[in-house]
Amino acid sequence: MSRIQMVDLKSQYHEIKPEIDQAIQNVIDSTAFINGQAVREFASNLAAWNKTKYVVPCANGTDGLQIAMMALNLSPGDEVIVPAFTYIATVEVIALLGLKPVFVDVDPRTFNINLSGAEKKINIKTKAIVPVHLYGQCAEMDALLAFAKKHKLFVIEDLAQAIGSEYKGSRTGNMGDIGVTSFFPSKNLGCFGDGGAIFTNDDELAGKIQMIANHGQSKKYYHDTIGLNSRLDTLQASILNEKLKHLDGYIENRRNAAKQYDELLENLTGKLEIPYRSADITHVFHQYTIKVALERDQLKSFLSKKGIPSMIYYPLPIPKQKAYQKYTSDSFPVSEQLANQVLSLPMHTHLISSDIAFICDTIKSFFHE
Repeated sequence: MSRIQMVDLKSQYHEIKPEIDQAIQNVIDSTAFINGQAVREFASNLAAWNKTKYVVPCANGTDGLQIAMMALNLSPGDEVIVPAFTYIATVEVIALLGLKPVFVDVDPRTFNINLSGAEKKINIKTKAIVPVHLYGQCAEMDALLAFAKKHKLFVIEDLAQAIGSEYKGSRTGNMGDIGVTSFFPSKNLGCFGDGGAIFTNDDELAGKIQMIANHGQSKKYYHDTIGLNSRLDTLQASILNEKLKHLDGYIENRRNAAKQYDELLENLTGKLEIPYRSADITHVFHQYTIKVALERDQLKSFLSKKGIPSMIYYPLPIPKQKAYQKYTSDSFPVSEQLANQVLSLPMHTHLISSDIAFICDTIKSFFHE
């Protein structure tokens, strides 16, 4: 088995093993497995870290997106603008609620939503827009917020891959009406199972989100609205509480790894493109995603034979997925091109310099053979 891993969760765990183990043991000793003290502590600590007024933990990021749309009173038939190039969960919840996803293409450099084609898709049914901060880089929020204000749209930030990324000093999750993140184990802040959280600075929305996430209860056994059972369990919250203390360091490690990748791959211009960074945005590198103009799949296979994992996020734009073709027949040329070019290289908090060098040397040997 290859020593190089796409994500190394084991090394991360062993680095803080005593703290994690003690946190878990504390929950077991308390037997408060649902809505225990660690859940409240984590919500408070994450809100302070992200400079957000309210954080409501939930069972996973997908639930978080659904709860956000329910809290905004989006109704069947309402339209929600989303990027064509993203993970399926962003669009999945729109369809599940009977809303209509309205796809727009993405920027070829940042991979984030491009508003140039969005204006013509606005109509009386358009109610919200979901910028996805893909791969760890925040979307260009000034233009997006101005667009949303002009058309009176709600803004739901999907920061599942970009917790800690900043746009002109504001962290993701703080700029729209609601922000949603995931704590899937491989995320920059990940638990040991499923988990998620919803961010807002709006008092009324915070109350609605809390209520919807807890069976629509205003108080126990009194249900004022239709809700979900979507909780972050106490064991996961205790783990996240410990890992949150190290998140700034984890982000710095990822940035240092990305910098080394950049330096070693910069001479392959014309063969591949390293990740673009917007000037006003800090990138947190959930993924280090290159674009390979030709022979992407051959490079992926070559790396695999040398013991180097890589991943294609994502091989098909959502409007081209079988389940979503009914929503549009439009073409999305940038998204379609990216699906044929993107390749994510190993990226995690414990990626060592010698491994990065080996990966880059292997890539160079592929192009120079």
